[in-house]
Amino acid sequence: MKQWFKENTTHFIIIAICIALVFFYFSPIFGGKTLVQSDVVQAVGSQKELFDYKEKDGHAPNWTNAMFGGMPTYQIWYEHAHNITTYINKGISRIFPAPTDIVLLYLLGGYFLFSVLRIKPWLAAVGAVALAFTSYNFIYIEAGHLNKAYAIAYLAPIIGAILLCYRGSRLWGPVLLTLFLALEIRANHIQMTYYLFLALLVLVGFELYHTIRNKQWRPFLQASAFQLGAVVIAVLVNASVLFPTYEYSKLTIRGKANIQKVDDTSGNASGLDKQYAYEWSQGVGENITFLIPNAYGGRSGGVLDGKSEVAKTMTGLGIPEAQAAQFAGQLPTYWGEKMFTSGPWYFGAAVIFLFILGLVIVKDRLKWWILTATILTILLAFGRHFPLVSDLFFDYFPMYNKFRAVESILIIPAILIPLLAILTVNELFTRADQIPQLDKKVLYTFIGVGGFCLLIAFLPSLFLDFRNSQHQQLISSLEQAFGDKQAAGQVASALVKDRAALATADAYRSFFIVLITFGLIWFYSKKKLSMPLFIGILGVVILADLWSVDKRYLNDDSFVDKRTSNTRIPEREVDQLIRMDKDLSYRVIDLTTNPFSDARASFYHKSLGGYHAAKLMRFQEVLEHQFNGAMNEDVLDMFNVRYLITQNTQNGAEQIKRRSTAAGNAWFVDRVTFVNSNAQEMQAISSFDPHKEAFVHEEFKNRLNISRLGKSENAEIKLVSYHPDTLQYEYTSPTDAFAVFSEVFYDKGWKAYIDGEEVPIIRADYILRALQVPGGNHTISFVFAPKTMQISSIISLIASIILVLGFGFAIWRGTRKAKNIA
Repeated sequence: MKQWFKENTTHFIIIAICIALVFFYFSPIFGGKTLVQSDVVQAVGSQKELFDYKEKDGHAPNWTNAMFGGMPTYQIWYEHAHNITTYINKGISRIFPAPTDIVLLYLLGGYFLFSVLRIKPWLAAVGAVALAFTSYNFIYIEAGHLNKAYAIAYLAPIIGAILLCYRGSRLWGPVLLTLFLALEIRANHIQMTYYLFLALLVLVGFELYHTIRNKQWRPFLQASAFQLGAVVIAVLVNASVLFPTYEYSKLTIRGKANIQKVDDTSGNASGLDKQYAYEWSQGVGENITFLIPNAYGGRSGGVLDGKSEVAKTMTGLGIPEAQAAQFAGQLPTYWGEKMFTSGPWYFGAAVIFLFILGLVIVKDRLKWWILTATILTILLAFGRHFPLVSDLFFDYFPMYNKFRAVESILIIPAILIPLLAILTVNELFTRADQIPQLDKKVLYTFIGVGGFCLLIAFLPSLFLDFRNSQHQQLISSLEQAFGDKQAAGQVASALVKDRAALATADAYRSFFIVLITFGLIWFYSKKKLSMPLFIGILGVVILADLWSVDKRYLNDDSFVDKRTSNTRIPEREVDQLIRMDKDLSYRVIDLTTNPFSDARASFYHKSLGGYHAAKLMRFQEVLEHQFNGAMNEDVLDMFNVRYLITQNTQNGAEQIKRRSTAAGNAWFVDRVTFVNSNAQEMQAISSFDPHKEAFVHEEFKNRLNISRLGKSENAEIKLVSYHPDTLQYEYTSPTDAFAVFSEVFYDKGWKAYIDGEEVPIIRADYILRALQVPGGNHTISFVFAPKTMQISSIISLIASIILVLGFGFAIWRGTRKAKNIA
């Protein structure tokens, strides 16, 4: 054991440095503060009901009524108690609280990848920094996209484990691949995993090419078999994550549409709407930010201050300095075509320089995979700006159309570009004397990259416009704000100057970083600089470069005192007044914000609104058809929306509107009308009285005894017990009747029972549940207990045991082998 520690001392020192970097970057967290993250705030609202019942019952419910009239909790929060990775994640987060654990995983995962490639430890540490501190790794954390960040953290070690397999590891390669992939899937951001899959497909293609070329099939087939086995076990470990998600996704906006859209002639619409999926597409010219972070203005707002040209111009117009500075900070410095952005994709000036140099000097065959996968993913990130490639994948490649914000695929170049950069340095260390015309290649690369930076610095407006397609609308809004067309033009012109100044400053900055990197290589190649000193200086340059840019977006100002954070969804007076109504499950819509993209109301109420990227397709279609322009009062009634929270347009005061026509938790209708299609059903609820009539699709006709559908005279029904997973009603009816419930229809787990005997659930009014009930006094129970969750949890447990045994066997085998060698 003593010898083992001695042999791995360098690794332990590097791990300690990684921990120190995390500590210093996130020092406010260890000082009792926490991050303010917009998406986390939304998550707090959406998860409130299920956590309340988790505290009460000891386990979380599988269904919540806090958003969109009701939805499964699979994609909101679920414990996955039978999944071994749940406990691994808990163990890490208890020592390193989020998001410090994420950045540590970035660093250690990158270090593992470079170590697999047999890079010298200290150079591997520099590579880990280059991978970890890529700007969007921190921007995602700042925005609260923590699941995405966790998923990104495991991408590098997965690549490392796959390379281990291809390099002949028959034990640790497959075991580590299983572990890292299981953790990756558990992060529950399938989009990131899918993008890695695309990159790995390219890698497998190159490995197959070399196999065919060298006629050595056995190693390739063995490695592929081990990887396939690892993938299967990792998937089964996460059965409780994947299988319910797959079942649910087919009924969401990522699945097939129920009503054909006007512009869709295929009649088989599946996946996201293309325009929606392409909303966040990387502009073709925006790739300049890989090298010059503020070339496109950085983030959308909060950049300019009182020293800006905008503030000076406004002061010249007679506006007070403080007001001018505040207004300047609200203007968008970002001038790309995304609706807004939290910052640029910046990979580091030194890293880009080394990457480009690597394209001409690196001989490792991985270079061609890195280059091909990088080009492919960058082209896909262009989305609507380069439909030739994007549309090809969106229309024909399996599952690609399930994901939005296509710029997110740049997480792959964010790994591969630093990977080649470090391979470039390693090439200089191992075979500099064998590289023909090395001096010229280094010099020409410097002239190209450094010269480009200087051109942007000296002549920014020659290459960059600093205006986007919305610039005229911006001028119009300024004119409306100032009431003066000339003043609006002056401020807009000043904003363009500020954008140009930002690009110029960062162009100079990037040039000097490239210059330093060039100098390091030049002096090392002339044997005037030692390898350790080269690595040390390069590491400091890369860390200082990326650290300082990351601090623009995630810094000490991003943290608040935990006590302040706990009140980030404060209870308003309107919330208090509504909560005085002790009825069991009326619904609320908060119209003081966009109710269908904000989950804060869900913190206190059963909201018809909410925030989630995978709403049920039927609910989304109701929004598109019944709430497009104006809210359909009949639909609000059938959802039992009793309260509207509105805002007085004159004084901004929040106020409550109580709706007396809300249909209640359940009601009997006088008649049932059958329709032949989803479109007819949607049209039928556009104008109807939900208290008296229900519309049912023909497909449910065989579940009804039509001859016994009578009127509901003198019948009563009421909700007597509420739990998200279990609803109980009592009713009295002299005859058979048709009851409609203000609950969302979801046939993947909901069961209905009358006096303990199961009865079929019918879909009514496009999205609600309904039952045909016998006359008399009876009790109705709705129970949500999806078999998919029960079965998949057992599978997760079995696969988790296999993973633990495999890992234990690998350790035992390695220890035994070490003893035999000794």
